[in-house]
Amino acid sequence: MNAGFAMVEAGMCRSKNAVNILAKNLIVFALAVTAYWFIGYKIMYNASWVIPGWFKFGGLFFDPTVTPEMVTNGSLVPSIDFLFQAAFAGTAATIVSGLVAERIKFGEFVIFSLILVGVLYPISGSWQWNVGEGWLNKLGFIDFAGSTVVHSFGAWAGLIGAMLLGPRIGKFVDGKPQAIPGHNLALATLGCLILWIGWYGFNPGSWLAMAPEVPYIAVTTTLGAAGGAIAATLASQLPGMGPDKRPGKPDLTMTINGILAGLVGVTAGCDGFSMPGSWVVGFISGIIVVFSVAFIDSIKIDDPVGAFSVHGVCGIWATLAVGLFNVDKGLLTGHGFSQLWIQIIGTAAFAVFAIVSSWIVWSVIGALFGGIRVSESEEVIGLDIGEHGMEAYPDFATSAK
Repeated sequence: MNAGFAMVEAGMCRSKNAVNILAKNLIVFALAVTAYWFIGYKIMYNASWVIPGWFKFGGLFFDPTVTPEMVTNGSLVPSIDFLFQAAFAGTAATIVSGLVAERIKFGEFVIFSLILVGVLYPISGSWQWNVGEGWLNKLGFIDFAGSTVVHSFGAWAGLIGAMLLGPRIGKFVDGKPQAIPGHNLALATLGCLILWIGWYGFNPGSWLAMAPEVPYIAVTTTLGAAGGAIAATLASQLPGMGPDKRPGKPDLTMTINGILAGLVGVTAGCDGFSMPGSWVVGFISGIIVVFSVAFIDSIKIDDPVGAFSVHGVCGIWATLAVGLFNVDKGLLTGHGFSQLWIQIIGTAAFAVFAIVSSWIVWSVIGALFGGIRVSESEEVIGLDIGEHGMEAYPDFATSAK
């Protein structure tokens, strides 16, 4: 997953920031594993409730002991569970990277990522993924593999960062959004395909056992991605939506984001959607992402890779879609509004917590370190030189003699 995110983000941004983006995506997983191992896992799982259903704390580190009962019952052992859950935690932080790309200070991003993965993400995640214990899980909220728990949460955290940072230099001229093309769409396409493969670990793997449901979930996941790709490719050809705002020209970046939007779209309900329902949910996700990217631009928020549209907006849609398309509880499958209302409550709860907590953390980091944005001169020359003193493509640089 981190390989895919790194390729997509680097490819869709400018070459002068490629080293910075790759460095962020590498270090963020190392940070995520460390913070989640140090404290996050024991806030989210295998700990006593300090505030029942709302907040856990079990001290530092996790107990890797495997008991005879775990072996006899075929239970998920702590070490395996930690590795699996750490990947989700790392994804939440990586989503933030895309929203703040090309203008965030490296050190300040590192600090935010540590707090996000070590404290913020585990608190809200515990509400849902402690079966029968978290307040949202007891309410009946459904988010099978994390459309809201992971994707929307990370997107809201990144959106607050993007708003506090402000847009990149040249993104808006006379109030109108300007295209800032990525430097390598082959890299971005490869990243998209790597992410698609990675999703088979996330969605089918979330069954937490090898069972007949696993290949079924793999198929619904695939159909969601396919529907998203087709819809986004079509929608990008509408007037005002293409790369040069002329109709009839498919936008590769929107096809990429359509695939990712479709994957996010089925993540919440991939175990409970029919196969046709999965494709439809993905197709709608592909339409939503195209219009969402245009809307985010229209309100003058700079999201370089469309991360909020893919993970935030489509994460919200995915979670609500469970209340519509779930075969056993969905409104459109004849089971009334009750599940949809629960999905709305859960989506709103995660959004409020992510917005408020992220705003506090970003603001405190900015106050302590003199802001979170690089200087204008650094941004103009590129974060590769300003933040790292190196370039991704030195052979193409002009050297002074």
